[in-house]
Amino acid sequence: MSTPLIGVLALQGDVREHLIALASVDAVARPVRRPEELAEVDALVIPGGESTTMSKLAKAFGVLEPLRERISAGTPVYGTCAGLIMLADKILDPRSEQETVGGIDMIVRRNAFGRQNESFEASVDVTGVDGPVEGVFIRAPWVESVGADVEVLAEYDGHIVAVRQANALATSFHPELTGDHRVHGLFVDMVRAAG
Repeated sequence: MSTPLIGVLALQGDVREHLIALASVDAVARPVRRPEELAEVDALVIPGGESTTMSKLAKAFGVLEPLRERISAGTPVYGTCAGLIMLADKILDPRSEQETVGGIDMIVRRNAFGRQNESFEASVDVTGVDGPVEGVFIRAPWVESVGADVEVLAEYDGHIVAVRQANALATSFHPELTGDHRVHGLFVDMVRAAG
């Protein structure tokens, strides 16, 4: 697969930034809102935003179950911030009626690093990426614990902030907001390897 077609779940959140980041690392990127659009892509990015709203909109647009099916079948997926929450098998503090698509055997805590006004940037060493990545943490979650099949790719301040399990990648932070697209490059390499 030379140029993968990667969808960005475009229900809510920083969709445009992911489309730009993916295009910069030689992928064709397009927004995905409906099951038929999801069926056409080789892989998917679930962007940052508000995880409860994203969950409700995924249900309303009829993509929640198709997302679960694609991820369960091994479709490569990358989630940032709210996307990490959506990929968790369990949330410690879910909102009422909040659902996830699952895919990574991890337990996450929403807004773990604090509220909006406590957002920050920090250098993070990510396994698979040469040199530190500037992470933008906006009301960011962290990973409380992972199962045996999950690889921890990065920690910050003693907390897990990047993980990978098979074809699923997730970060607590937003690399798409910095202009440094190496984490997206890592994901595109995963997509190509999954073929």
